[in-house]
Amino acid sequence: MSELCHADIQITGLVQGVFFRAFTSRIAKSLNIKGYVHNMPKSAVEVVAEGHRNDIEELIMKLHAGPPESLVENIATKWSDYTGQFTTFEIK
Repeated sequence: MSELCHADIQITGLVQGVFFRAFTSRIAKSLNIKGYVHNMPKSAVEVVAEGHRNDIEELIMKLHAGPPESLVENIATKWSDYTGQFTTFEIK
């Protein structure tokens, strides 16, 4: 198993109004990732995720594809230390 970690992930492109947050939540929950996803200004979505690094990396890989109506232009990830502050994964 990989180490526990925290990731702040920003996704840009056509990612609002295309069920991207629901898509993200479904995958995160299936990977036992905790945190949240929410819309940001300027056609972006932010994911705050905690869990095993390999699970978060799998989430990021799946976010590159996104739901059918989306068009992901860029994903930027900042890794940091695990905090344990989340008990669920939510859509905000």
